[in-house]
Amino acid sequence: MTHDLPRPRAPRTVALTVLAAVLACAGPAGLAQTAPRLPAVIEKALVRAKVPPSAVSMMVVEAGSGKTPRLVWRSDAPMNPASVMKLVTTYSTLDALGRDFTWKTTVLLDGSLSNGLLNGNMVVRGGGDPKLVVERLQALLAEVQAGGARAIRGDIVLDRSAFSVPATDPGEFDGEPLRPYNARPDALLINFKTFVMTFTPDIPNKRALVRYEPPLAGVEVAGSVPMVRVGRCGDWRSELRASVENPTTIEFLGTYPSACGEKIWPSAYADPNSFAARAIEGSWRQLGGLLTGTVRDATPPELAMLRSSGTLSGQKAPVRFDYASAPLVEMVRDVNKYSNNIMAQHLFLTLGLHANLGQPKSGTLESAHAALAAWWRKTLPGTTPPVMDNGSGLSRSERISAAGLTALLQHAAKSPLAADLADSLPVAGVDGTLRERGKSVAGQAFLKTGSLRDVTAIAGYANGSSGTRYIIVGLVNHPNASAARPALDALLEWTVKEVAR
Repeated sequence: MTHDLPRPRAPRTVALTVLAAVLACAGPAGLAQTAPRLPAVIEKALVRAKVPPSAVSMMVVEAGSGKTPRLVWRSDAPMNPASVMKLVTTYSTLDALGRDFTWKTTVLLDGSLSNGLLNGNMVVRGGGDPKLVVERLQALLAEVQAGGARAIRGDIVLDRSAFSVPATDPGEFDGEPLRPYNARPDALLINFKTFVMTFTPDIPNKRALVRYEPPLAGVEVAGSVPMVRVGRCGDWRSELRASVENPTTIEFLGTYPSACGEKIWPSAYADPNSFAARAIEGSWRQLGGLLTGTVRDATPPELAMLRSSGTLSGQKAPVRFDYASAPLVEMVRDVNKYSNNIMAQHLFLTLGLHANLGQPKSGTLESAHAALAAWWRKTLPGTTPPVMDNGSGLSRSERISAAGLTALLQHAAKSPLAADLADSLPVAGVDGTLRERGKSVAGQAFLKTGSLRDVTAIAGYANGSSGTRYIIVGLVNHPNASAARPALDALLEWTVKEVAR
């Protein structure tokens, strides 16, 4: 799907007069002229939700135009945008690194290779690929084995130094450490640090068979679970009474309802720091590879040696395999369509890793914050920058105004990346996180959504019934925010149908 947007005469340059006109309307004078109050349909929805207008920030303006906005309400107020902050991360990364940017995972055969035997270590260096899923990992390892290394007399050594992120408790955000969305970034991120269980009924034997991906070395798994015949599926995960908190054992103490058919359950792993090592060893062995040593992280001295000489053994030209990721533009689509938190954090850290700001060559939150701040000053001068945390919106501290989001979306609408950003957004009533929302304007709005406790938000583009394309931003910060979704839906319908006040 392609959404035609106007292209600028001078790429990568903001029409400052347009921005100035838009932002000028965000001040008190603009409020008095354009929006003394919210449209009645939105006010009524807020009353039903028991959310005061003072907890809301909204802006609707014609894309690519300096005309007076249709709606401005508290547009300069700093608000928590939840996952709408992914718009800042994805667009800044696209603009700074280019749509065709790729990440690289490298394998070095650091030793002598003869008759399928590597005498030495195999080094796996992560480059921050946000989507090194099990199929792609196994394709890389199969390529290595086809290249002549089928047995390793040594270790598999992991270099994860491209990112440097402090260790944290995966449950610190909401007390749910095994939720996949709480996985933390890793330069060698395998399958989002998530294992996937597939339950398939085996009716003759009154059981459900269980398949696991990726295979995890050193983890004992239950191959089946007793199945009971019931008329409805119900809360099948609770019925399983799964035990996944032990990193070396996965078992089921309950039963699987026959009415459920085949089901898939993704779960974060109980020991995320060991996930890459277990997944790589498990996949290597599943593909028929042999290993006499272990899979382990490189030590600090080994990392220093790898940085200086490129190997651990001093070998001048080790056999090397480079495996490129999908391009950035495809990653941005996954991040925005499905609100993938860990992928968004990888984009943010990658911005810090590759920005030429004199920072150490490692993706850190500090370097990412500095890179984003520099990009914002250059790209949107005179506009209040956001307060960033990890770049995904999974944060209590991130803040941005409706005016700031509008300025960013205006810049994007006039850039050569306009279609790339618009195509990455969920389509109302059609796909992604908007599949079940916006049915009354299906296909006419392309929006990033956001939701946290006390936060609900939307931002993106909407096509009016006249053919005019609008930028639309709606942010709600209030304990009753979840009940205010109908108010945002009303804002969307009001914009698309171009209803008078």
